[in-house]
Amino acid sequence: MTKHELIAPAGTKDLYLPVMAEITDVRQMTPLEKLFEIRLPGGVDLGHRPGQFVEVSLFGVGEAPISISSSPTKKGAFDLGIRKVGMLTEMIHRMQPGERIGIRGPFGSGFDMTKFKGKDVLVIAGGIGLVPLRSLINYVLDNRADFGRLVICYGSKSDTDLLFEDERRAWEQDPRVEFHLTVDHGSPAWSGRTGVITTLIPGLDLDLPNTLACVCGPPIMYRFVLLALKSKRLPEENIYMSLERRMKCGVGKCGHCQINGSYVCQDGPVYHYPDIKALREAL
Repeated sequence: MTKHELIAPAGTKDLYLPVMAEITDVRQMTPLEKLFEIRLPGGVDLGHRPGQFVEVSLFGVGEAPISISSSPTKKGAFDLGIRKVGMLTEMIHRMQPGERIGIRGPFGSGFDMTKFKGKDVLVIAGGIGLVPLRSLINYVLDNRADFGRLVICYGSKSDTDLLFEDERRAWEQDPRVEFHLTVDHGSPAWSGRTGVITTLIPGLDLDLPNTLACVCGPPIMYRFVLLALKSKRLPEENIYMSLERRMKCGVGKCGHCQINGSYVCQDGPVYHYPDIKALREAL
C-alpha cells in the first residue's frame, strides 16, 4: 500500500459514503462543548486507535472532522466531544438522543499503543486538546497493568472552560493517576492553581528514558510545551504530538491539511516529534 493509499476503515462500507449512526446520549460539558455518544448500526465497534478522528455529517448542512474521545475498549458505542463553532456544529448541538448523523472513518494515524507498553505515559492537554487525549487516558486506565505511571497535565483558559468534570474528580482520587490541573485565569470561585500549562512541567519528577509524552492543544501551546520538555531533558524521540487542526476531507484529496507535503489527515493527526520537527509551519 502506498503512503497515501487508503482502504475503507472499520465501521464503514466506503471511504466516501457516510454510515448513518444514532446519537444515544448527549452531555453538556461547558456552554460551548457537548459530549455525544454515538452507536453505529448493529452496535458494531468503530475499530479505532486513540488519537484518530471521524468525519461527521448532516445532509444539507455539511461535514467536519471530529476527534474520537472514547477508548477502543468502550464497546458498542463511541464518544465525540464537539465544540459549537459554526453552522454544522451548532446544528449538531441541537440534536437529541435517537436522532441520526453521518459517520465516515476512523481516519488518521492515531497512537500506536504497542510502543507505549511498559512505559510511563505523560499526557499534556491544553483546552479542547483533552478531547482526543481522553481516548488515550481511558485506554491506559482500562489496560493499567500494561503501562507504568500515568501523569496527566491539563490546562485551560479558565475554570468555566474545564471539560469532563466527573472524570477529572475521578482522576484526582485515583491512586493510579497523577493529575495536575491549572487555569490561565480563575474566576472568583476558583481555588485551584493558576498559570499556563507549562508551569506544571518543571515540578514533574519523571523517569526520563522511560517516559513518553503525548501533547495536544491550541497551536501556540506546542512551542512552549516543547521548550519545557527539552528543559526537563526529555528525549525528543519520547514525544508525540496530535495536531488537531486544518483537516477537512479526511482522505488526503482536498489538500486543506497539507503541511510541506505531509497530509495531517493521513500522516497525522498524531505525529512522532522527530518526524515532524522539520515541518516548522505546523509548530
